[in-house]
Amino acid sequence: MEERKYQRVLLKLSGEALMGEASYGISRQVLLKTVGEISALTRMNVEIAIVIGAGNIFRGVSGASEGMEQTIADSMGMLATVINALAIQDALISQGHAGVVMSAIAMRNVCKSFNRHRALRYLSEGKIIIFAAGTGNPFFTTDTAAVLRALEINADVILKATRVDGVYDKDPLKHPEAVKFPSLTYSEVLTRNLKVMDATAISLAREYNKPIVVFNMNIPGNILKAVLGENIGTLVTEGNI
Repeated sequence: MEERKYQRVLLKLSGEALMGEASYGISRQVLLKTVGEISALTRMNVEIAIVIGAGNIFRGVSGASEGMEQTIADSMGMLATVINALAIQDALISQGHAGVVMSAIAMRNVCKSFNRHRALRYLSEGKIIIFAAGTGNPFFTTDTAAVLRALEINADVILKATRVDGVYDKDPLKHPEAVKFPSLTYSEVLTRNLKVMDATAISLAREYNKPIVVFNMNIPGNILKAVLGENIGTLVTEGNI
């Protein structure tokens, strides 16, 4: 068995990752494929927590830009992440794995409320946790929620799954000449205004030197490679780890 580099990981998934070729919603095929790669890590005794976005259902920023009050739009976005989290939980269960949804907004008839000590116990028991509802507060993105939860559970790394194979100086989907960075510091991300995560998330990760690996989740096996510490994507730290 290959040797893992990270024992406990926080995987940040965008809601758009669940759409597949559709323009919105959840592709069951993509969902099962993604969950299959995630659950395979449990055979290596990797402890896994997930933070999921809601761009496939509702985006708070776009709602606000169309005249909706920001706090209402953000609340709708947080609730939409719970829908995605429940879909991931269902897919995990269908593949014989224990998945637990923990929400920052209490909804006891639907899922468990976030509790750090309980989350740590679930991880030690081999359960996969899906953190939902962001931070539970408006004006914060799921990127910030991912860093916050990673710090709370003392994850070794944040794995940021995207549609491209790392961080570039410009959008590689629009600019073929874009240059990829194999590694960056948090300060470089902020100074260059690179779209890795929002500035609040990056600043929080920098304060506690929590490494972030940005990689393409559409390439089969990349989640495993990231956990093994293989040279994929872009590593964001304050120095070598």
